[in-house]
Amino acid sequence: MHSITKDYPTVFQDTHESPCLSLYQPTHRQHPENVQDPIRFRSLVKTLEESLRKTYQSHDIPALLKPFHALAEDQDFWNHTTSGLAVLGGAKMFRVYRLARPVAELAIVADSFHTKPLMRMVQSADSYQILGLSRNTFSVYQGNRDAVHELQLMEGVPHTADDLPGMQSDAREGAHRAYGPTAKSTAAHHGTDVKQDAQDRDTERFFRAVDEAVLEHCSQPSGQRLILAALPQHHHLFRSISRNPNLMAEAIDTHPDALSSDALRERAWQLVQPYYLERLAGLVDAYGAAHSSGRGADDLGTIGQAAVNGRIETLLIEADRLVPGRIDPETGAISPADLSDPDVDDVLDDLGELVLKSGGEVIIVPAERMPTKTGAAAIYRF
Repeated sequence: MHSITKDYPTVFQDTHESPCLSLYQPTHRQHPENVQDPIRFRSLVKTLEESLRKTYQSHDIPALLKPFHALAEDQDFWNHTTSGLAVLGGAKMFRVYRLARPVAELAIVADSFHTKPLMRMVQSADSYQILGLSRNTFSVYQGNRDAVHELQLMEGVPHTADDLPGMQSDAREGAHRAYGPTAKSTAAHHGTDVKQDAQDRDTERFFRAVDEAVLEHCSQPSGQRLILAALPQHHHLFRSISRNPNLMAEAIDTHPDALSSDALRERAWQLVQPYYLERLAGLVDAYGAAHSSGRGADDLGTIGQAAVNGRIETLLIEADRLVPGRIDPETGAISPADLSDPDVDDVLDDLGELVLKSGGEVIIVPAERMPTKTGAAAIYRF
């Protein structure tokens, strides 16, 4: 199974190998609902085959569809589906993604992959990270509104308190140290205090190491908000020593190990959603200001011209909307067409790819929050 986050930037590099087969399907996690999933998948593969035979008869169609048919017969795969499925295939690649969010059924053959549903999965607008922290260990999770998963930290990063050299030497020494000339009870009491002080110092030292590691390897590269998830008694100490500007004031008052993946995602999204909506409202306002000053557009033809010239800084695209057509790669001119044509894809999807290739940002926006009626809103760099 492929990772959307890791694969997504390279999907564009494979679009030169036409034909590109894109299949999206809502799936189900449990029986008996999931019984129909492989049946619907075979129907969508049949749609791909019919489309291929219209234009690509010179290609080895059975070879192109062979991995799709193999997946249809993989009973173990269909017994472990999630809420959605994306399958991208071509002459030199075949990738399968289980999706946390349901997607609309779609089977398209075109000269590039249809990736708009994947854009929504990997976009940074609603992404966040979680620091799961205890006195002796830590972990980092990557999430968005739909899913959360644990990140693999780089080698050399201290994963536990024992990974720090000499961490517990003070505590062991304190356990045998006595104070006072003769009183055994006093000596034992002071020895316990010293041991506790040593443990507190070790905890603080470990938290500092965690803060440095997370800042360097997670927060600075991603720029995403960081949610602390720990028992209440650890929050104050960590916040008192943290230098991470991405650390949110809001937090989760339990360790991730005590929560299911869905429960962790739900609690994290409750904290992040207000910021996401605030940012989205800001982008909508920025588009309004840009449009009024001539630095923005909602007309798809105008946006196409700006996209091929690398002028678009931010592109808002309406989620789940399809606009069948072709974009001239030289001029950006858009020609309406029939989506059943094997050479035709969704114009909004292609615009998003063009903007991403030129270093712009693409935000997939729910229909009720789109500031335009065309399905797209662009903010220019210049």
